[in-house]
Amino acid sequence: MFIGVLLGTVVPGMADALSSLSIGTTSIPIAVGLILMMFPPLAKVRYEDLPELLRMPGSRRMFSVSLSLNYIVGPLLMFALAWIFLPDHPGYRIGLILTGIARCIAMVLVWNQLAEGDTEYAAVLVALNSLFQIALYALYAYFLVFVLSDFLVPGSGVEVDITVMEVAETVLIYLGIPFFGGMLTRRLLRPYKGAEWYDRRFMPVMGTVSLLALLFTIVVMFSLKGEYIVQLPLDVLRIALPLLVYFIIMFLLSFTISIRLRFDYPHAAAQSFTASSNNFELAIAVAIGVFGIGSDVALAAVVGPLVEVPALISLVNLALWFKKRYYDEDGRVRERNGKKRGFEGA
Repeated sequence: MFIGVLLGTVVPGMADALSSLSIGTTSIPIAVGLILMMFPPLAKVRYEDLPELLRMPGSRRMFSVSLSLNYIVGPLLMFALAWIFLPDHPGYRIGLILTGIARCIAMVLVWNQLAEGDTEYAAVLVALNSLFQIALYALYAYFLVFVLSDFLVPGSGVEVDITVMEVAETVLIYLGIPFFGGMLTRRLLRPYKGAEWYDRRFMPVMGTVSLLALLFTIVVMFSLKGEYIVQLPLDVLRIALPLLVYFIIMFLLSFTISIRLRFDYPHAAAQSFTASSNNFELAIAVAIGVFGIGSDVALAAVVGPLVEVPALISLVNLALWFKKRYYDEDGRVRERNGKKRGFEGA
């Protein structure tokens, strides 16, 4: 992050050069970084086991909790925080609301992998989020930014003109490419080279590629917006504060519910990172496409990933602490009376 800010502010024309490498609102460097970052976790998913996951006891409860957190609690919480922290700045407020309704489909796979969460469950949740976003994002944007805002403070509502196809295009770029690439790689390469080679030799290398791609993406993002951080530090902090509160509340709420319902650690971690992350690529694309690249809305959307990266890295460490504190060696929730109950008891 420091290197990115330094490059964006010290190297002349760095941000402009990176911004020029775009097709429409899609940044090619960021798209390449995200695709390379997401491909290894998706190539690791045991797609052959997904039907079994869907049939496991308690799976309906897990999916119900996840969808409730993602499409009821998350958007409404961000809406409330945006109005609480930014009542006097409509542009920043709208940017935060657009970020809140863009549910995660990308970097969560890396956070989940670092936190030792369940890869298959995370992949299913990401796929569900993708479908629900295509169907609901435009409707949510219209309702929260225009209808509900105008109801709360008459005259404050702003129409957001975004189509289902525009949302679908963003989802297909950032999820479709690595998803199908990872699936085909596992289906074709693993049988050809053997499970031992694929799991023990190929995937560790791909894990390194994923982390390097994550670092590359972070450097690019902070290089692009380093000037804002330096020139408008107070504005960035005002936008960052409700985002930070949002990430913490969503993560702790999801983990608390998971522990209460006795979800085992791998599923609890995957669910918590899915609930607390956001699809910043979609939020940025909508903000720039509707309000313009120089708008306050776009700035607020851009600050989202700048806060999410350090926040979620910190939450990875918190999740691993929860694992030691509340779960046994098998990943089941510890009971005070000595009994153990995990996913099967949900």
